[in-house]
Amino acid sequence: MPTLYRLDADAAAIGAQFGARTGEDPWAGGTISPAGFAPIVTAGREFIAGPRPAGRALEARLIPRLWGVPPPPSSWGEVRRDGIMTVRNPDSPFWIGNLRNAEFRCLVPASAFMVWGKGRDAQGRRRHHWFGCTDQPLFAMAGVWKDSEVPSFAVLTCEPNAALRSCGRDAMPVILPPDAQAWQTWLHAGWDRAQALLAPYPSSLMEAAGSPP
Repeated sequence: MPTLYRLDADAAAIGAQFGARTGEDPWAGGTISPAGFAPIVTAGREFIAGPRPAGRALEARLIPRLWGVPPPPSSWGEVRRDGIMTVRNPDSPFWIGNLRNAEFRCLVPASAFMVWGKGRDAQGRRRHHWFGCTDQPLFAMAGVWKDSEVPSFAVLTCEPNAALRSCGRDAMPVILPPDAQAWQTWLHAGWDRAQALLAPYPSSLMEAAGSPP
């Protein structure tokens, strides 16, 4: 949850929206599936080795990461599990160390996201719903990334709003307000302030979005 999401903006538009350096990122827009690469906005180092240098804040920039964090080896069993796409419990020992360290938090730009709904349509296919935001065509989901094995990220979730509950969902992605201060808080602030952003987005500011072509 979400199962897919769209990012209908190129790298230049994403950088302009979120004040991030894009470098030579080739992203031209499209749909992101689990285990696919997508651009995220981070203010952390590319590779983490030791504590961050004191008094040094890196600029926000667009970098590619794989959607789906490899699970801990102890959970593989006989067959290795797929990557973890969402964070349901931010207090889990698997996530909390990264979330408390601001340089592992990231913005996940998106234009719409898809969730599975209740029941099936007339053709017997499982229902699905795409959602976007009326007040920000390009929005940021709260994310966290890890650098173990493969640099990858996951999207944080929270309690669903009325629109998501009506689809039968018990969680929704954390969508950050269209406010540069909120983005900066997620990327730079202490965890005590950042976790206050883990709240449902208002249903009144969400709309059904069409499926990708």
